[in-house]
Amino acid sequence: MKQEYGKKRWIALLASFAILFSMVPPSTGQASELDKVNKELKQLQSEMRAAELKQQEAKSTKAEAQKMVVKTTKDMNMLLSEIDKKANEMVSVATQIDTSESNLETTAHELQEVNHRIEDRGKLLDTRVRLMYTNGFVSYIDVLFSATSFSDFLDRIDSLQSIAAQDKEILAEHKRDKQLVVQKKQEIETELKRVKLLYAKLDSAKKDLMLKEKEKEVMIASYNEQIDESDEASEEQERLLMEFAQKRADLIRKKNSLNKPKPTQKSPQRVYTYTGGKLGVPLAADYYISSKFGSRTDPINGKSGAFHSGIDMAVAGGTPIYAAENGAVILAEWWSGYGNCVIIDHGNGLWSLYGHIKNGGIKVKKGDTVKRGDKIAEVGATGRATGNHLHFEVRLNGERVDPEDYLK
Repeated sequence: MKQEYGKKRWIALLASFAILFSMVPPSTGQASELDKVNKELKQLQSEMRAAELKQQEAKSTKAEAQKMVVKTTKDMNMLLSEIDKKANEMVSVATQIDTSESNLETTAHELQEVNHRIEDRGKLLDTRVRLMYTNGFVSYIDVLFSATSFSDFLDRIDSLQSIAAQDKEILAEHKRDKQLVVQKKQEIETELKRVKLLYAKLDSAKKDLMLKEKEKEVMIASYNEQIDESDEASEEQERLLMEFAQKRADLIRKKNSLNKPKPTQKSPQRVYTYTGGKLGVPLAADYYISSKFGSRTDPINGKSGAFHSGIDMAVAGGTPIYAAENGAVILAEWWSGYGNCVIIDHGNGLWSLYGHIKNGGIKVKKGDTVKRGDKIAEVGATGRATGNHLHFEVRLNGERVDPEDYLK
């Protein structure tokens, strides 16, 4: 009996030692490794935050540049309208110039005809003077008193008056023609100068507007360059964030492994490892694929050849989204152009991504473990989206792959 009691005491003592040793903290080397992992996680979190800030800065720069493109385009359209207006005015003035030049040409012909008439009259007057000089001066009194009768006297008076009046009219007409032609020529030349000056002013105004238009074009090109650079910066930060997310998942897995309880404790395993096979469809409601994986025309900016990294499953907003496979949530927040986004790590390098979730529609948090078919979110149109749909993406070792290959 005493021997049996002693045996029981030894068994109890051994059990106590077993429990004690099972509660011993990790070895110094294991603790050091765990501390190192925690530091790496902290550093990685800091780097991720910096990348997110850069991404937000790129997004803000792009938004401002897009705003300026709209404003500058509006200004340029106004300039183009003014240029068209000036061009139409120039056409009208050019017509006036043509008319004035035509009138000036006509007046030149008239002046030439008047000069011919003046020349003919001059010859007539010169002949009259030459005759008077050749025949000697003849007094009007002598002509009158040479009349042979009173009737002849009256005839002579009429003749002398007629000749005098004719000479006087010739001289007056001669003077009027000269003044009229000179005046008309001056008026036309003045008008021609006026319309040519107006044309020059319009041409100068048009050139000034065209210069401003070029400046606006340069500004728009500069803003578009900023947008492209912002897109590149955003894409680069997104790539870095994905790399950080991969590193973080690896570090968390390593940390879980270091913290993994001893087999004697028989704690439940919470890390899932994808072993192959088809994924579950993330939507239970009827949907249609509005955009496939691969090259397409960007629905936002219209650029052709844009790469689409997943499939767009069009469905009503608020439709439940389900986990495609067992896994751990490594991201559940706003994520660049994806808007509200959830990423699940299924193990063995396989991730699934769910984008454009509605505001308030994320139903899980980072660190959660989910099972295939669990509700994780609701469909929305946040981020870079033109309407309600689920952007579903599959990544293998960080590389984007066609999700349809995993769903069929």
